[in-house]
Amino acid sequence: MNGLLRIALKLLLNDKGKFATLVIGITFSVFLMMQMTSMFSGILYQSASNIVNVGARMWVMDPAVQTPQNSIPMPNYVLDAVRSIPGVKFAVPFYVGAGLVKLNDGTYQSATIIGLDDASLFGRPTIISGNILDIYKNNAFIMVKDANYAKLGSPKIGTSFEINDHRAVVVALAHTPVSGLFGLPTLYTTYNRATQDLPSTRYLISYLLVQPKSTRDIAAIEQQVKQLGYLALTDQQFIARNDRFYEFQTGMGTNILIMTLISFLVGLSIAGETFYMFVLDNLEHFGALKAIGAKSGELIQMIVFQSLVVGFLGFGFGVLLSSTMIAIAKLKIANYAAMVTYENLFLALIMVLIISAFSSYIGIRKVIRIDPFDVFRG
Repeated sequence: MNGLLRIALKLLLNDKGKFATLVIGITFSVFLMMQMTSMFSGILYQSASNIVNVGARMWVMDPAVQTPQNSIPMPNYVLDAVRSIPGVKFAVPFYVGAGLVKLNDGTYQSATIIGLDDASLFGRPTIISGNILDIYKNNAFIMVKDANYAKLGSPKIGTSFEINDHRAVVVALAHTPVSGLFGLPTLYTTYNRATQDLPSTRYLISYLLVQPKSTRDIAAIEQQVKQLGYLALTDQQFIARNDRFYEFQTGMGTNILIMTLISFLVGLSIAGETFYMFVLDNLEHFGALKAIGAKSGELIQMIVFQSLVVGFLGFGFGVLLSSTMIAIAKLKIANYAAMVTYENLFLALIMVLIISAFSSYIGIRKVIRIDPFDVFRG
């Protein structure tokens, strides 16, 4: 670090009140931005829980489907047609629906019912207690042990209840990577049992899960399915489609954007005004440096350095505070939807750099116009 930058740092640290105000202002701004964007990222991730948990490479659906929760049933002939497409390794039916569970104490609870292909059980969850093969027993269901598990009375293996007036028995407990967004417990069973026990429309298949023979076959499969009048998407394309729905077709994305912009403006106003006051208070120091030969470019470098020091300190403290609060919330609140991603961090960093640039600009305008003789005369 050269001498002028050391002087700039000393000037910044000597004014402890304004230095603390600058850091706290940017910290608070980053904290709010991280909270908002992390919450939205968590919501998007949990809304795509079925896509992530099942792990299918491709999904075939009605073109009107926007999210995995809102499926539109397809006729059985689509399954046979997709299986006959060159490049398809296998294709299996998949059912997603809602069931009304009547517990032994007489209370009712809605639940997500997932029906797996009877032959392959493709998309099955990770079993943590019991045997996956018990799913073939009469009235058998597998209970997912997640944040919503207690809503069905924390059932154990052998616990029975009614689903839409049909007897259901828990034969195993399972774990999935991602919990659902809407706070509903999840039960897995076979495709045939799900379609027989739950109210259904004329068509039964919610989705087709497709495994292509190779990545090169994906484009051809998508084209062939399109000719059938349906839509084939890879898992990542389906997640992106789901994200776009929540971002642009609900008020959620707009509200998060507004709150993020407000957080940014809070940091911008606090940092801009405080940094301007800091420059005014140190104007005679900058004038003295200019009088002894410091060039305008060197003074600009000092101002930028000071604003970046404050900006990066605020960014670091803001990210630390936000990450700590999210971690604590996840420990205390079941199914808390928030996650810190690289995209969140990058967005917050860009906002901080803009705040630093704005603060620097305000200070630079004042410093480069200074006449050292006016300073000394004052």
